[in-house]
Amino acid sequence: MKREVKEVNEVNEVKEVKEVKEVKEVKEVKEVKDRTGEGLRMKVLVTFAVEAEFAAWRRLRTFNLIDYQGLKLRRTTVGTAEVTVLITGVGAQAAAQAMDLMMRMADKDQYFDVCVSSGLAGSLCETLSVGDIIAPKELIAEMVHADLGSDRIAVNGELRQLALQQGAKSADCLLTTDQILVKASQKKSCASRAQSVDMESFEIVKEAMAWGARGVVIRAVSDAATEDLPINFNLTLSEKKEVSLAKVLMQLAKNPLALPSLIRFGRQSKRAGTLLAEFLESYLQDLADLESSKRVSEVAAR
Repeated sequence: MKREVKEVNEVNEVKEVKEVKEVKEVKEVKEVKDRTGEGLRMKVLVTFAVEAEFAAWRRLRTFNLIDYQGLKLRRTTVGTAEVTVLITGVGAQAAAQAMDLMMRMADKDQYFDVCVSSGLAGSLCETLSVGDIIAPKELIAEMVHADLGSDRIAVNGELRQLALQQGAKSADCLLTTDQILVKASQKKSCASRAQSVDMESFEIVKEAMAWGARGVVIRAVSDAATEDLPINFNLTLSEKKEVSLAKVLMQLAKNPLALPSLIRFGRQSKRAGTLLAEFLESYLQDLADLESSKRVSEVAAR
């Protein structure tokens, strides 16, 4: 009987020690968070060229509208990350101007740790299909940039690796052009340089890195390498570098037979946007968790 009582007491003591230890660990983590405050909140900038690319993600969560000198900003929280969305407009020049203005917000209270160039991209190789999520290793511009002395920049390896772990395809190089590649023949002529193409990523990542942010590209493929676009979208852009419905209708009026293929392209672009939104939700949550754990550990080690 005494032995049984002794064993029970020992078990209770072990439980008490374990509970005290767990409470202590929880308090320590809380103290670290209290000491760091907003320092634990990673700030992420996600860019899209046009509202249509952002629409699917906007339907998945609530974004608050922010007015900053005419820029179209939305803000939300994903885990411990504060996420700001910027609509840049189509093309490298529009992206550079928007990013320059955006990054001028950077001071001790407003900055970005990470910049994600997102939206849709075209495929330049047959191994990439519509709806594939890509995370290229390197970005190529059509011309050498004087401020870089190069036509190539590499994205942040850690951010890209996280995207690959989540199922994104590597698509080693992405080419940023100043014109939408309308014909399959145009895509074929660029296939020796890269596996995918867009019109903004090079400028976006370059500007972000110049301001000290880590940059990565996560995009969804909207059109295959072997397909022509239904109309010349280069002729549908407004002065603000947005797709103008009126100009789209003008293109259709010139070629009514393009309507079925335009509807099909719209559907596959919408599907690609939905897949991208779902990927961003998962990716940013994991990124926020990873960075939060890192920062707690760093502060606790001080």
